[in-house]
Amino acid sequence: MPALWTGSDKLLLASTSATRLALLASAGLSVETQASDIDERAIEEAARSEGLDPPALAARLSAEKALSVSRRQPERVVLGADQVLACGSIVFHKAPDREAARRQLLALSGTSHTLHSAFALAIAGTVVESFVATATLTMRPLTDESIDLYLNLAGPAVLQSVGVYHFEGLGVHLFEAVEGDHSTILGLPLLPLLSALRRLGCLSL
Repeated sequence: MPALWTGSDKLLLASTSATRLALLASAGLSVETQASDIDERAIEEAARSEGLDPPALAARLSAEKALSVSRRQPERVVLGADQVLACGSIVFHKAPDREAARRQLLALSGTSHTLHSAFALAIAGTVVESFVATATLTMRPLTDESIDLYLNLAGPAVLQSVGVYHFEGLGVHLFEAVEGDHSTILGLPLLPLLSALRRLGCLSL
């Protein structure tokens, strides 16, 4: 049976994200995972002092993740990915608890925000491919009651999402309009990634 992936080793994802792993698996890619050891908040602070905008921040974070693992595994093709949610001038992070998630949904209610999803491919400690894609999501106005109902239905899983919603699941009920690719919303621009892997000679199709 012909193989899609032409590398001697599987693609190495510098993350333990189940959503990104599922996206890659859905495209038929053979993937292993290894968590990066970067300090994301420290990198974000440095990026802010440099005046980087949210798309550039997403690119920086994805590159640092890829490089962190690539330095340990220089012979592998390493994929780093990250996503930054911005609403106006405010950058949101994963909520630490339910009350913080509730406040974040209140802040996003009735507004449009952007998701900047980036990836970087690294080999031997050097980034060889990178890309940033942006999606715009408009959340419908939410009442206190609807927010509480959503949080009750979705459970603790919302704390694993930067927007405290899982768009691929119950979170889709929170929105009235979306502009952008579905994989970008999920945190990994899949079509640009596949194009990059073809340029590197990693795919047979």
